[in-house]
Amino acid sequence: METVNAVGRRKAAIARVIVKEGNGAITINKRPLEVYFPSSILQFIVKQPLNTLDCVEKYDIHVNLDGGGYKGQAEALRLAIARALVKINPEDKHALRVEGFMTRDPRSVERKKPGQPKARKRFQFSKR
Repeated sequence: METVNAVGRRKAAIARVIVKEGNGAITINKRPLEVYFPSSILQFIVKQPLNTLDCVEKYDIHVNLDGGGYKGQAEALRLAIARALVKINPEDKHALRVEGFMTRDPRSVERKKPGQPKARKRFQFSKR
């Protein structure tokens, strides 16, 4: 198997992934997964597609993560890993889609409007 590239996005976070056969090492911005995401919940989110297909120890994953917060980065990485696994074996797509890992979450921050303090908040209205 050759290397497989994929991209995942969530909010302002972008995850670029290179997947190749190996022993299950996940490296994010030249740091191990456990160092980059100390939270076990975020580590679980990142590994969800691998756990679904029972291939945690099968692939080495190198990641370039940029932008956003840690939760958005973890979910962007989950999408990128799922897309890479589908490129490797297209028959896995249905199993990942059922779990919701193939869908790009379109929600992002609403822009701030002029004449308002925030996107939806208004300044106090005074009738008199």
